[in-house]
Amino acid sequence: MKNNLRALRAERGWSQADLADRLDVSRQTVNALETGKYDPSLPLAFKVARLFERSIEDIFDPDEPQGPAAERSSVPTRGSIPTRGSLPGRSSVPARGGPLRRRSGASSG
Repeated sequence: MKNNLRALRAERGWSQADLADRLDVSRQTVNALETGKYDPSLPLAFKVARLFERSIEDIFDPDEPQGPAAERSSVPTRGSIPTRGSLPGRSSVPARGGPLRRRSGASSG
């Protein structure tokens, strides 16, 4: 996802380490965010937005892919979430041990 984190940081004269300290993350995380190698978690995106006194949308643009993170989707797309019957090596099996069965010795009513 594209972002303007580097420009916002530069406007304040902060190094990546300075920003990392303010966000309580590693400098490598800041670098990965700026280069598009990492998409922020929602809590981190809110932290960044509060720090720069901007909205999340002003900083991060989810419609603009950037860098290696653009090649993967952090959110599964419709149809990409495996269902119980579609997992490799699994057959369609009812959850929790199969269909309901009467306990032996139970009366029918």
